[in-house]
Amino acid sequence: MEAIAPISNARSGGYRTAGWQQQIRVDYVVNKVMQTHRGHNEDQVAQAIHDQLRAVGVVPNGRQIAQYAAAISALPELPPNNK
Repeated sequence: MEAIAPISNARSGGYRTAGWQQQIRVDYVVNKVMQTHRGHNEDQVAQAIHDQLRAVGVVPNGRQIAQYAAAISALPELPPNNK
C-alpha cells in the first residue's frame, strides 16, 4: 500500500474552500433521502431533496438534484427494519 502524500497547501487553524458547509448540508440531505426514498418515483425523490435542501438553507441546483434523484430512484428499496 502506498503512503498518502502530504497536503502542502494546508494552513494551521484549518483551511476550507468556499462553500464547504453547503456541500456538507447537500451530502446530509442526499444521504437522508437515499434512506427513505430508494426506488421511488424520480419526481418524488427530486421533490424530497428540494424540500429538505430548502429546510437546511441551501438553494437547490436543479441539474444536481435531477442527477441525485435519478441515481436514488434507480436503487432497490430497502427491506423493512423489523427487530
